[in-house]
Amino acid sequence: MGITASLVDLVVGVLFGAIAGMLGGKAEEWMMRIADVLYAIPYLLVVILLMVIIGPGIMTIIIALTITGWINMARIVRSQILQIKQQDYVRAALALGASRRRILLRHLIPNAMGPIIVTLTLTIPTAIFAEAFLSFLGLGVQAPIASWGTMANDGLPALRYYPWRLFFPATFISLTMLSFNLLGDGLRDAFDPRLRR
Repeated sequence: MGITASLVDLVVGVLFGAIAGMLGGKAEEWMMRIADVLYAIPYLLVVILLMVIIGPGIMTIIIALTITGWINMARIVRSQILQIKQQDYVRAALALGASRRRILLRHLIPNAMGPIIVTLTLTIPTAIFAEAFLSFLGLGVQAPIASWGTMANDGLPALRYYPWRLFFPATFISLTMLSFNLLGDGLRDAFDPRLRR
């Protein structure tokens, strides 16, 4: 679920941020104001509204996580595109008559892949934790489907006598989040030439 939500965030965020950065001007300003308005909506409110409208389930959680989850990716991609757009090879491609679409797909997005991949690896643990948190509250995955959040919720009443029922799901959530964060830090160091020694 975390990987699916992160991949949707990747596609939507990269497209939205790249188009906003490439267009510039008023179009970029309007697109980023729309993103700011969506970012101001708490995802817990979105989840509750979707539970009422659609009903509980995995698809509801994925939709709720992706409605506002792509905005961070879009902001990072936009800032990278604005930076790369000022490079000489992009100006040369424009002067030679290359279309904006070609420049975006051949030059800008591929050169911004380092921060995009790092942001993706940091988005996955956020989505995993959000799903576990919602399942712990009873708003996420329902009973027949297993989730670390529902396991932690089931283990909470028996904490005094059977502490391992809460310990194991909490440990696996923590280790998964830690591993993806360490992977993201490692990829950031690998893709940033200034950090190489």
